[in-house]
Amino acid sequence: MPATLRDVATHAQVSLRTVSNVIRGYTHVSDAMRKKVMDAITELDYRPNLVARTLRTGRTGVLALVVPEIDLPYFSTLARHVIDAAAELGYRVMIDQTGPDHDTERELFTSTDRRMLFDGILFAPLVTKTELDAMTITSSIPFVLLGEYEFDGTFDHVAIDNFQAAYDATSHLIGLGRTRIAAIGSQPDQAYATPQLRTAGYQQALLDAGITPDPALIRPAGHYRRSDGYEAARALLEAPEHPDAVFCYSDLLAIGALRGLDDAGLSVPDDIAVIGIDDIDEGVYSRPSLSTVSLDIPFIAHQAVAHLVRRIDDPDTPAEEVVAPHRLMPRESTLGATADQKTEAA
Repeated sequence: MPATLRDVATHAQVSLRTVSNVIRGYTHVSDAMRKKVMDAITELDYRPNLVARTLRTGRTGVLALVVPEIDLPYFSTLARHVIDAAAELGYRVMIDQTGPDHDTERELFTSTDRRMLFDGILFAPLVTKTELDAMTITSSIPFVLLGEYEFDGTFDHVAIDNFQAAYDATSHLIGLGRTRIAAIGSQPDQAYATPQLRTAGYQQALLDAGITPDPALIRPAGHYRRSDGYEAARALLEAPEHPDAVFCYSDLLAIGALRGLDDAGLSVPDDIAVIGIDDIDEGVYSRPSLSTVSLDIPFIAHQAVAHLVRRIDDPDTPAEEVVAPHRLMPRESTLGATADQKTEAA
């Protein structure tokens, strides 16, 4: 017979309530008591009866994370930290991806079976704010919104300051004396706010430095992948006058751009400096190592999960917005071979 909650309590010589509090991740349980319960759970190989818990409490103990593309480093890293943050609060996480299809996002968010499967959703949609407002009218499931939307007090929102991140990346290039700065990653036909905000931040940094933005230096990218960065970099080199720096809207675009510039026989950063956004591991080990704007993904994950659990426990609590911090990480692709020494000195 599988071990029960009562078996665990008896084995650990504690009350049923204490065992329940440990499993739910309540913080007021002492470390010594928590260890007794966890040791008993391990020794008895206890597995919660999720069906029974759902019938008893109306909750499944499962959260959903819905993202556009799980194989992009940002979203895969986010997923890992969301899983860890949820586990600390006694929840498990299921992940789904929507691709660029707004209808799929709408179906995943509004279908009635979602309310039966999940206690809440962490949602990173590509739909417009108008579409999102329409979706929420027909959905009662608690959720936290991830991504760039204007906060109006309706939804809990955990966001990146994409405008400022792009501004800081571009300002770094300007501070190095670069004046003909290209941008790779615009998506002018998309309503999703991230590329629009990064374009705006890039342009504002140029204007504040007295540099007139050149539309010919802004290259679109259908996706934020290496191949898109490679193709955009090669396209920039077809112009009579090359840029002396490139700001890429993601590190994957920048990795592709590095290869494109190298294949063209150019040196980074001597001929063209390159910077991205994300701070993925691949950029640390590329040659040259990639300058970037580092996003605090663990912070984003923990804040999103904490706000979602709060929303599940108290549906009427006022909505909050949290903006994640970021920091500039200069490396060899903008500073050259002495980047490590310069970074340490800073």
